[in-house]
Amino acid sequence: MYQRILVATDDSRLSRRAVRSAIALAASVGAELVALHVVPRYPTHFFEGAATFDADDVARIERQWADHGRALVDRVVDAARAAGVAARATVTCSDRVAESVLAAARKHRCDLIVMASHGRKGLQRVLLGSETQNVLTQGTLPVLVLR
Repeated sequence: MYQRILVATDDSRLSRRAVRSAIALAASVGAELVALHVVPRYPTHFFEGAATFDADDVARIERQWADHGRALVDRVVDAARAAGVAARATVTCSDRVAESVLAAARKHRCDLIVMASHGRKGLQRVLLGSETQNVLTQGTLPVLVLR
């Protein structure tokens, strides 16, 4: 049925449910799992809600966010492997979440995307309902959306 499943996660409650479901589905069909976390770029414009930091501070903050994202997807990979599922982790930095999800699915040759119906808000947000909607409407792959 499915050979490679991409699961997008932001560590929200719904996202954790999507991860558990993706791992269970991958285990039941013998598919590989690709865990994706999209790290937002630090807002640099006042109207985006940016505080004034110099470039070194912004780079440090973005690095911290990326490290957190890496730890998150590494935990997903560990959980998948504990369930007997082959898995790999990927982190990308972008403000275009839906495009990043679709690009990762293409890059890793996934044939299903699993994601939550919505995620966090504000600077902590990675996946929003509108991003899920964009993945559904812009992509060509099947998408399993969990609530």
